Amino acid sequence: MKTSIDLAWKSVGTIDDIPRLGSRTVTTAGDDIAVFRLADDRIFAVYDRCPHKAGKLSQGIVHGDSVTCPLHNWVIGLTDGKAKSPDEGCARTVPVRVDGRIIMLGVS
Repeated sequence: MKTSIDLAWKSVGTIDDIPRLGSRTVTTAGDDIAVFRLADDRIFAVYDRCPHKAGKLSQGIVHGDSVTCPLHNWVIGLTDGKAKSPDEGCARTVPVRVDGRIIMLGVS
């Protein structure tokens, strides 16, 4: 597992580019990553595919610290990428840091 020291940090915009309880998609190394802004301005990022049927999580509904997949209503926790019970699976998370209002993603 890579540590934050091993990662290259890539600027992908500002907090203000994403509405509260919304998302935007960025592409890094050919992968689509969904970047989410919660109601309290916390930022999370996951690869933009549900572990169930690869639905676009960026098109889902954000609530609390989770997103509901638009295809089959799986709820994915944004803090850890895990599907909420009774579903099982995990969306791959991406390290995020915020520098001022600039969103940085940790990419390998």
